[in-house]
Amino acid sequence: MRLAVVDVGSRTVRLAVADCDGDIPLPVHTAKRRLRLAEQVEPDGSLGERALEDLVAAVAEAAEEAGRWGVEEPIAFATAVVRDAPNCRQVLETVRGRTGVPLQVMSGATEGELTFLAARQWMGWRAGSMVLLDIGGGSMEVAFGRSRTPDFVASLPLGAGRMTREHLGEADPPPPSAVKELRRRVRHELRDVAARIRWETPRTAVAASRTFQQLARLCGAAPGRHGPFVTRTVARGDLKAAVETLSTLPAAARAALPGISAARARQSLAGAVIAHTAMRCLEIDTVTLSPWALREGILLRRIREEAQPRHDRTAEPLRAVAVGQQSAAPPGELVRGGA
Repeated sequence: MRLAVVDVGSRTVRLAVADCDGDIPLPVHTAKRRLRLAEQVEPDGSLGERALEDLVAAVAEAAEEAGRWGVEEPIAFATAVVRDAPNCRQVLETVRGRTGVPLQVMSGATEGELTFLAARQWMGWRAGSMVLLDIGGGSMEVAFGRSRTPDFVASLPLGAGRMTREHLGEADPPPPSAVKELRRRVRHELRDVAARIRWETPRTAVAASRTFQQLARLCGAAPGRHGPFVTRTVARGDLKAAVETLSTLPAAARAALPGISAARARQSLAGAVIAHTAMRCLEIDTVTLSPWALREGILLRRIREEAQPRHDRTAEPLRAVAVGQQSAAPPGELVRGGA
């Protein structure tokens, strides 16, 4: 069985094609297209005509490429930049009508659950009780659990792109007061979550996101060309030093640093502040990076669903809710299968 996932994020559209005949997805092809939706949102958070045209083209291109790799119906989903848009329903209708691809959205909690599933599969049971941090462009997910699925998930409006727009403004670099205000915002949003996680005293802390990958490289981790099986960690002390460095540099200079891409240079400071402050609030000294995240979580869930006898399935499989259909899920949400 070959599956494909199309992941519409705040900055890119990524395609992952995998063979899923066993218990784990084995990657056979990946591709990405830069989209930068977050830079095209209207003041109220809506996606305008230009953004919608770019999104339609990117999804159509990804679906066509998936077809060339033998997958006619890729699983396509969008994260916070589409989920939180006031015209989300219109966006989903337009993409489906013009591409034939049922683009879906899911709640932040579902994102956290599926990312935790992927990280747990990667880290293994020896990780014990585990806390997961995932910083995206529009939101941050925190999850904790002792088994395959988390016991606790929180989705917070602390994405690196969102915090750059809301707190760091256009100054390049931003003033120290703006960075200080961002730290205060992160502490406030994490207050209740931190109390829960500290009480649970997790054994292992894991991070899964492009933001953490770039910060790990900046802090001295091995580059991506060394492959996914190299252990990569980020220490809180190194993140503190990274914040101090990034806060003094304009975006163009940040892009020359190890791991910081030109496309993410502007939001790299916010990402570092969020990551460092979160680790401090949660009393985490070091996180280990999981190369598996949301896309792999979706594939793992689908593999489990396909392996279940149909009469034993306790919930609907991952599917798109038709636009206009009555459902307990938000319009277009990716409905979860049984845990």
